[in-house]
Amino acid sequence: MSKTPDEEMFVELSLDDGRDVTCEVITILEVDGKDYVALLPEGQDADSEDAEVWFYGYKENPDDPNEEPELIYIDSDEEYEAVIDAFEEFLDDEEFDEM
Repeated sequence: MSKTPDEEMFVELSLDDGRDVTCEVITILEVDGKDYVALLPEGQDADSEDAEVWFYGYKENPDDPNEEPELIYIDSDEEYEAVIDAFEEFLDDEEFDEM
């Protein structure tokens, strides 16, 4: 993950079809004691209703904070739904804070 001067964080993903996609890290969520990351692919507007957000498990090496975090594919529908619920709660909190 890398940061730009305005503190946004980005991650480069290599997709199964061979494409590389740069994504902005929206937030890191904790669900049932595990960390997950919400990513917004570059070129999408976060304020758009059509924005596609990608979710992955997120794991840092506690022994080496400089090591790149590991992103883990979520293959359980139940786990994925729990992450989506946590993300929607995050969005609701963000909207409330803006009022």
